[in-house]
Amino acid sequence: MRVCLMIEGQEGVTWEDWVRLARLVEETGLEGLFRSDHYTAIIRGDAAAHDAWATLAGLAAVTERIRLGTLVSPATFRHPSVLARMAATVDHISGGRLDVGMGAGWYEREHTAHGFPFLDAKQRFALFAEQVEIVVRSWTEDRFDHVGPAYELQGQSALPRPLQRPHPPLVLGGTVRPRFAELAARFASEVNTLGATNDELRERRSRLDRACAEAGRDPATLGLSVMTACFVGTDHSEVLERLGSFLAIRGEGDPETVLEERRDRWLVGTVDEVAGRIEELRALGVTRVFLQHLNHADDDMVRLVGDRLLPAIG
Repeated sequence: MRVCLMIEGQEGVTWEDWVRLARLVEETGLEGLFRSDHYTAIIRGDAAAHDAWATLAGLAAVTERIRLGTLVSPATFRHPSVLARMAATVDHISGGRLDVGMGAGWYEREHTAHGFPFLDAKQRFALFAEQVEIVVRSWTEDRFDHVGPAYELQGQSALPRPLQRPHPPLVLGGTVRPRFAELAARFASEVNTLGATNDELRERRSRLDRACAEAGRDPATLGLSVMTACFVGTDHSEVLERLGSFLAIRGEGDPETVLEERRDRWLVGTVDEVAGRIEELRALGVTRVFLQHLNHADDDMVRLVGDRLLPAIG
């Protein structure tokens, strides 16, 4: 199972934090470091937020091994030609270690605050689908035209091409509904979905498999990843301490209650318990997990993941 660390970058993560976390991920053996693409805090009120793609460019220059990427970049933030060119640039800076996460966008508050149009759900998905096609074509075609509902490109030739061929892995994030599954089957390397129950994940994997079959694609070539909150400890008391620290920030309730309520969706528990849950995810067809590290100053948990959790899952 591939395991990466995911950080909510809009929650006051400084550049010094990013460098420290990147070096820690390189040292501990995790596959990669990924970040959200938001400008407005979700958990901590009015916390600071560095731009996701500028952060990735900087991290690409100061790391050597780990993969880097967004989970996920909203279609509402940037023109697809800009996103395609930024991604190709980071791919070169990193020496071909980039994954590109794309999604439709969902956080209305930050759209209002920053002046990004917040379309209805149907319109956002249509914009997202058009962007995905333009980005992939920008990476792979020598020259092309595109005329669509939102964008018109004439004689587009985006050079340089990304280092990775045919292009960097494209991770599409969202709820796996039929239209999304069809889009993923056409263009995606991987689909990323939020933590869910086994039954929900089984259905999402099934939808992707059906969409691949209808598109004439081998379902085994489309990965399925899960991003979910992770609170792991050496024993039960340490788990509760880590969970309680996060809940205090949000002003939420009792750690024991939250643990029981979300155990089937989060990766929360002792090392052995979390390892067992990851094995369940593997059996459901999940190919990668993103550990949503919500206490980004807690380096000890990252070291515990590297020292004990990764060896436990093989």
